[in-house]
Amino acid sequence: MIALVSRLTDQKGLDLVNHVIEGISDEFTQFVVVGTGENRYEDAFRYFAGKHPERISANICYNDELVHRLLAASDAFLVPSQFEPCGLTQMMACRYGSLPIVRETGGLRDTVHPYNEYENSGNGFSFTNYNAHEMLGIINYAKQVYFEKKRDWNRIVERAMSIDFSWKVSANRYEGLYRYLLGMTD
Repeated sequence: MIALVSRLTDQKGLDLVNHVIEGISDEFTQFVVVGTGENRYEDAFRYFAGKHPERISANICYNDELVHRLLAASDAFLVPSQFEPCGLTQMMACRYGSLPIVRETGGLRDTVHPYNEYENSGNGFSFTNYNAHEMLGIINYAKQVYFEKKRDWNRIVERAMSIDFSWKVSANRYEGLYRYLLGMTD
């Protein structure tokens, strides 16, 4: 299951999703959307959910309990934003073990490190260009890892869940930067 929880606006890359939604959800993959926003996106997700009710679920609402259940139930979490200064949902997804699939922009690029099968590293999947087919390509790659390399997938999940995104970590990094800039070394 791939989840998307978002404000349904242009910034969030939903035009990409709508362009390839039937490729995202296939006979082996469910796609669940939670959010509210622009009518055209709400209507598009309702349309696809009506067309493929066994594969696509459109929850045009925001319900915190539903979001937490979806994070816990989903295998992957899609965040294809045009731009994203920070972003919190990809960090929440990591905590729940739902691997983020993101566009490499802003805070998404800073927090999601793409899976590298040769180095056995990464905590999710990412694509560079704002392009629906590139996004679908990385989604399909994630599906391939999920279905054909389950042990690797589980290692990625473990890495994602072990990341500490707390303020304590950020504060320590800032303190280290300040010490460096002031020429203070321990």
